[in-house]
Amino acid sequence: MSTIKLIQGSSVDDNVDATVNAANRNLLAGLGVCGAIFKKAGVEILQEACDKVIENMGRPLIDGEAVITKAFGINNAKCVIHAVGPNFNITPDSFDKLFLAYYNSLEVLKQNNLHSIAFPLISSGIFAGNIAEPAYESAKQCIEAYNKFVEENPDYEIDVRLFAFNENAIGECKRAFDELMSKTKTL
Repeated sequence: MSTIKLIQGSSVDDNVDATVNAANRNLLAGLGVCGAIFKKAGVEILQEACDKVIENMGRPLIDGEAVITKAFGINNAKCVIHAVGPNFNITPDSFDKLFLAYYNSLEVLKQNNLHSIAFPLISSGIFAGNIAEPAYESAKQCIEAYNKFVEENPDYEIDVRLFAFNENAIGECKRAFDELMSKTKTL
């Protein structure tokens, strides 16, 4: 049975097949969740793997894309899925790209025969721009991506865990879950 749940804490510390990096287009080490993932994996070795991904693609990633690398020093995950959420400071109406960051991460999960995934709230920190409730909007897109994926892949079980770090974010996420759970699929 596929499931989705909201958890307060850090997605980087959860025991899952894949932990998600809220990545930038060039897959460079950054701050927040991205910085924590790079630090835990080993900055140099993960950056080297990310540089190879960019080199093989021949371009930076675009908003909504997701790619995978090994987890290296992250002992609680098998791999890292790097999902590029939109920067709402630059593109304030890019909710479709935020949806794709979540959905494409689930596709990468399936393509690699993995089943459990830990998401941070993509594009809800420094990329949130002027969004009034960035955690709510991010959780909403995560739930909608989950619903679409489960509907399209009814025989592929996934365990989605969405992490909110602080009380304000968890409150916004709970509201999104309350509003959308009636549509949420658990198969």
